[in-house]
Amino acid sequence: MNQSVSRRRFFHDLLILSSALASLAIEPSATTAASHLPSSRLANEEISHAVLGCRIRGKVHAREFAKLPNVRISYLCDPDRELAAQLADEIKKEFGYRPNTVSDLREICIDENVHTVSIATPNHWHALAAIWAMQAGKDVYVEKPVCHTVVEGQRMVQAARKHNRICQAGTQNRSVGAHSEIVKCIAAGEIGNVDLARTIVYGPRGSIGKQDNYPQLPNVDYNLWLGPATQATIQRPQLHYDWHWVWDTGNGELGNNNIHYIDLVRWMLDLKGLGDSVLSLGGRVGYVDAGETPNTQLVFHRFGARTIIQEVRGLKSNPYKLPGGWIIEGEDGIIAGTSLFDREGKLIKTFVGENQNHFENFITAVRQKDRTILTADIEEAATSSSLCHIGNISYRLGAQVSADEMREKLLQQDLPEACLTATDDMLSHLQEHAVDYQQTPLTMGKRLIIDSETYSFIDPAANSLLTRQYREPFVLPIEENL
Repeated sequence: MNQSVSRRRFFHDLLILSSALASLAIEPSATTAASHLPSSRLANEEISHAVLGCRIRGKVHAREFAKLPNVRISYLCDPDRELAAQLADEIKKEFGYRPNTVSDLREICIDENVHTVSIATPNHWHALAAIWAMQAGKDVYVEKPVCHTVVEGQRMVQAARKHNRICQAGTQNRSVGAHSEIVKCIAAGEIGNVDLARTIVYGPRGSIGKQDNYPQLPNVDYNLWLGPATQATIQRPQLHYDWHWVWDTGNGELGNNNIHYIDLVRWMLDLKGLGDSVLSLGGRVGYVDAGETPNTQLVFHRFGARTIIQEVRGLKSNPYKLPGGWIIEGEDGIIAGTSLFDREGKLIKTFVGENQNHFENFITAVRQKDRTILTADIEEAATSSSLCHIGNISYRLGAQVSADEMREKLLQQDLPEACLTATDDMLSHLQEHAVDYQQTPLTMGKRLIIDSETYSFIDPAANSLLTRQYREPFVLPIEENL
């Protein structure tokens, strides 16, 4: 193994093992950050806010927006009536008032008294909900990935600009002060030229159960839950959350968690567009279930001379300490998480900075009617989300191969050695789990050449996956109708 590869493996291991990097998962505090509300005409006017989606992130949205001065949660919306009612009861207990609850977000869109909307629905609803709200004159906060497809992201940006709306993404790591300092460090040339960056998400994901036709829940309006998606029947035991692992509604672990880290790498390296090419490989291995998205995946992006590698592992990776992070390699230094090392592995410094409250940042921009205040504008988040989507497109156009064939085919590609090393590490990881490739095969994705100016591919089959089929009447507006 040459010295360069050895260093790269060292820093990969360092990110997973070092407790000194525990800060890499830090999110900006939503409760302790100082208030920065402007002393403007709107500063003391109450903002009426609606939360769409009432599970994990929706609960966070409701509480954190309710804590902000002069923000009132007027609506909670979820096709699961029990979830909306439970959260309304919790808000009543904590804040002294009970928001209205509805199942259909269109009721909120037509209420002129609602000023802002935050979206914590499943991914397939993000774009349509955001566009409908912006068309209705509301400012929007939308969870990551902000879109389910590349085209949806483009439409969201177009809608925000056309209607002059504030649209913040839930990529809250952009509000972490240490990350802003890393951006400045790299821009100043402190680590020299960068040729490689990696994003890593290691989080055990077990089977979601057998694929079958399952009954609809009596408390859920499945037509509204399904919305733009097309899967007429529920084909997994659990309706909620496990939608992440089905292409009709989710984007796999790339879109679920790796979006945070690819967004940071884009920001830190000032990467524009979707790059020159993309290639993905991996598989849904180790068990057979109702899921479709890979639980083990590598994505290789080329941006000129730079290589960006996204990695997901859903089988336990030993030793397992931290769920994820990023590594940026420069000629004169390496950044792993929020720490800077020299090329020999000596810690130089750990970045620190003042965090912003990501929710408050959105409200401040709304009050000042100034999208330049946003730390995570929709345009940046749409591009970062699209990097996850094109990785999945490459994977979905791939073919099943053996481990040896995968390595052989990768050698035929004009890719840096780091890509082969990452693949070998992935295959070793699967070997440790004694994965049976006859039962759960690997997939070698298709290498796709990108026209970054038009956000499209040279390959027509790949272009067909830039968008999706929509179910009437939940159809994404075309550009002219935004």
